[in-house]
Amino acid sequence: MEILMNCIKAFLVGGGFCLIGQVLIDYTKLTPARILTAFVVAGVALSALGIYGPLVDFAGAGASVPLTGFGHLLAEGVKTAVNELGFIGIFSGGISAAGAGLGAAIVFAFIMALIFKPGDKN
Repeated sequence: MEILMNCIKAFLVGGGFCLIGQVLIDYTKLTPARILTAFVVAGVALSALGIYGPLVDFAGAGASVPLTGFGHLLAEGVKTAVNELGFIGIFSGGISAAGAGLGAAIVFAFIMALIFKPGDKN
């Protein structure tokens, strides 16, 4: 039963982020790139305000997988690195915290490009 509740919480929170994104696409003139960037910045801002951490604890993957979760990861990495390294942690913390995920995304994207031969639809 606990697994089902965790899935429901993740679905509702992740679905809420998707709903916000869809509303922004449908009712504003924002480009998708601006919306994606806004989600990352919102994750950083909510993390700095102490709001996003409890949301991740509540919803799990529903809050950590979307782009707002990436912003939260960057903010937490910077906070940790500043505590350990001082001022230089501002520049190195976010990238070192997200490095494994970024590296995996690049490797898997390369493998998919080799398998499926992407190109223009024309």
